[in-house]
Amino acid sequence: MKNDIYKSKLLEEKSKLESELSSMGKQDSTTGEWVAVPEAQTAPEADENDLADRSEDFEGRSGMTEVLSPRLDDIKHALEKIEKGTYGTCESCSKDIEEDRLQANPAARTCKACMDK
Repeated sequence: MKNDIYKSKLLEEKSKLESELSSMGKQDSTTGEWVAVPEAQTAPEADENDLADRSEDFEGRSGMTEVLSPRLDDIKHALEKIEKGTYGTCESCSKDIEEDRLQANPAARTCKACMDK
C-alpha cells in the first residue's frame, strides 16, 4: 500500500527533525513549540568576541527552530491524515494530490494547482 511507504518516509523524517530540534533547543511543555536554547557554556566568557559568538550561535539556532518546527508540524499532520484515511487529498479542493508531489514532499497539504494559488 502506498500510504505505508509515505508513512515510513514521514516517520523517518519526523525522527530526524526531532533529533535535530532537540540538539538546538527544547520543547515547551505547555505549547508544544520548540524554543532555541543557547549552547552550554563550559567556562566564563573570555571577552566580547566570545559573547558575540554565543549570541550569533543562538540566533542561528533560533532561525533553524523557526524553520524546522513548522516542518515537523506538517509531518505530524500528514501522519494524522494517514490514520484518519484522508491522506493524499488536497486540503483546498479535495482532489487527489499528485503522486510525484507526494514523492517530493510526503507532507504536502495541497495539489499542484492549489499550491500555486
